[in-house]
Amino acid sequence: MSTREMPFPRSSGVLLHITSLPGRYGIGDLGQEAREFVDNLSAAGQSYWQVLPIGPTGFADSPYQCLSSFAGNPNLIALDQLQSWIPPHALDDTPPFRHRRVEYETVIPWHDEMLSLVYEGFVIQGGRQDKDFLAFCQENAYWLDDFALFTAIKESHQQRPWVQWPKGEAFRSITDIEAAQDKHRARIEEHKFRQWIFFTQWNALREYARERGISLIGDIPIYAAHDSSDVWVNRPLFDLDENGYPRAVAGVPPDYFSPTGQLWGNPLYLWDQHKKKGYDWWIKRFRATLALFDVVRVDHFRAFYDYWQIPGSAETAMDGTWRDGPRDAFFDVLGAALLEAPGRALNQVLIAEDLGDKMTQVRAWKDAKGLAGMKILQFAFGDNEDDRIRFKPEKYDGANDDPSIMYVGTHDNNTALGWWFNEATEPHRRDLTHALQEWHPNPISEISEPAWELIQMGLESKERLFIMPLQDVLGLGNSGRMNKPGVTAGNWRWRYTREELSDQMWKRLAQLTRQSERFKT
Repeated sequence: MSTREMPFPRSSGVLLHITSLPGRYGIGDLGQEAREFVDNLSAAGQSYWQVLPIGPTGFADSPYQCLSSFAGNPNLIALDQLQSWIPPHALDDTPPFRHRRVEYETVIPWHDEMLSLVYEGFVIQGGRQDKDFLAFCQENAYWLDDFALFTAIKESHQQRPWVQWPKGEAFRSITDIEAAQDKHRARIEEHKFRQWIFFTQWNALREYARERGISLIGDIPIYAAHDSSDVWVNRPLFDLDENGYPRAVAGVPPDYFSPTGQLWGNPLYLWDQHKKKGYDWWIKRFRATLALFDVVRVDHFRAFYDYWQIPGSAETAMDGTWRDGPRDAFFDVLGAALLEAPGRALNQVLIAEDLGDKMTQVRAWKDAKGLAGMKILQFAFGDNEDDRIRFKPEKYDGANDDPSIMYVGTHDNNTALGWWFNEATEPHRRDLTHALQEWHPNPISEISEPAWELIQMGLESKERLFIMPLQDVLGLGNSGRMNKPGVTAGNWRWRYTREELSDQMWKRLAQLTRQSERFKT
């Protein structure tokens, strides 16, 4: 790929999920704190804000186990922007939520209560005939109608998975679905309203970011959650048994993160069935996501080339089998569709998450398509020899551009400081120290700020785009970790507070960004 064809200018950005933003309502949202974060990014010369999937979360509150591939997470709605529909003082009695951790157990029901109050105010003021609301419902009916019904039925069954509903509702008999639509009509309308508010606020935030030179990077999980409207509505597209349970599930074999592999539990795709339908569900999914983001990271990209098939009854991911993915048959169709709308080539809008073992053929296939892959700085100083070679950073000299995206770490890694003090061995630390001694014009004798040393190294590297988690900019240890693969409970909860940010921190980042020729112009 020539420099002219590279999808990214030399630039940098910060990885931070919306839930981690500060605020008094227990979880980050799309309001003022998000705008102030955009302002800070812009002032520091950054070009990108990367987030995790923004769909409504289900199992274990994971953004990679969403109830829909198309819907937004209503818990991220900024309540402060809706006060014209909320009874006076309704937000004054906000519970004393923790500031550095999302307590989903209390946050979700409280937000649900507040959003119901908002909807009541909307209805009282005649909002059901709002032209923008009606237009949104019509334009998004292809997913919104099913999602709102799915959510309403799920609530009526105490949030149980759809396979545990009465058979008529679970398997969508016409009679039972019509009865459910009638029975839950009011709640269905309310869920449509919440989606309208979410996307209205999201689009306003995206425009705010665009005006300040900040592009948004989103994330598409490769698999749909089993307990989702996607699977409930499109059962023939997934490998399910006669009772709706997965015959085989997704995951990965033993790896860096887990000696028994990762058992995700998502149902696998019946790719022949997707092909027969022209990959219509996928095209709609990518188009919907690209309507919200400038660039999208495709999580576990390798599954389009080959995927780990695990028996549905397995207790670990160890006893799986590699199966061929759809490969060119899928990407040729997807590429043509995205050229038509939104009118952009695959390599302009996709980042391929190409991490993992035995990836030589996958990466060669990805490279042939001109897609940017990922590199992890932490892995350049770990035990895996292949990763040490592949991810070894090289200093930018003005000509040696690399189309890859370099990360200090992702949401699955420990923070840089947590890695340094809790995971890196003495040889790992020695290797990084030696690398930095060669890197700096004035060699250092010891590392005093591991996170900032790695940030500076990433900024000065030859990769076209460098992304750093905010936790590393803040210099946080284990307490800032977002996710620990293979561990179900306690993830996705980290938040920062406004007091942890400082002008000095942003100025330092701006200076290093400018010195490394990544400063946004």
